[in-house]
Amino acid sequence: MESKIQNLAKYIDHTLLKPEASAAQIKKLCTEANEYGFKSICINPSRIEEAKKHLDPQRSMICTVIGFPLGAMTTEAKAFETKDAIAKGASEIDMVLNIGKLKEGEIDYIKSDIAAVLAQAGEKTVKVIFETCLLNEKEIRLATNAAIDAGAKFIKTSTGFSSSGATPEVVEIMLEEAQKRCEVKASGGVRSYEDAIKYIEMGVTRLGTSSGIAIMNGEKNTTSSY
Repeated sequence: MESKIQNLAKYIDHTLLKPEASAAQIKKLCTEANEYGFKSICINPSRIEEAKKHLDPQRSMICTVIGFPLGAMTTEAKAFETKDAIAKGASEIDMVLNIGKLKEGEIDYIKSDIAAVLAQAGEKTVKVIFETCLLNEKEIRLATNAAIDAGAKFIKTSTGFSSSGATPEVVEIMLEEAQKRCEVKASGGVRSYEDAIKYIEMGVTRLGTSSGIAIMNGEKNTTSSY
């Protein structure tokens, strides 16, 4: 576990997805990523080009969100958004699956929706966001297999914009069902060093959090829910 703790920053997608985020806040996010060497910054697509002006690409990547936060737009819209985001400089894509379609059992639709984003992403890493607080265990398992079948490299618990985020219980289900066929990202409510280490010890390989600085300083962020 020692080596994981030493490389803790590389587990973290340093996140700012609030709709009211300002240019100054994006610059600050990039400055923090340059200092700590987080795996990525995770931002809304409209902020990609300005983030490129401030972020050291040798230290961190740009991750952006697609179909965020509801996942309910058309597949064509998600595909275009992905293509545009990558053209502007995104290196990773976190897409929200269509939650309503999943709950209706339309697994072929879910696979096709994910595959369309993957097709536009090319070699870029795509993480599929489930919004696990809205799903039961069976649906989480179905979503896990649909994402894997479509070719996704990562599955992710939450947007951070619904009723709750990651929990050990849902992360355990995702890890168990994935059986190392894809990686798991815990997001939403990862606010402390203890939270981060708990999920890494479980087997999570990425953390989505706006509390990256607090985590790296061994503290807890009490002001943010993401």
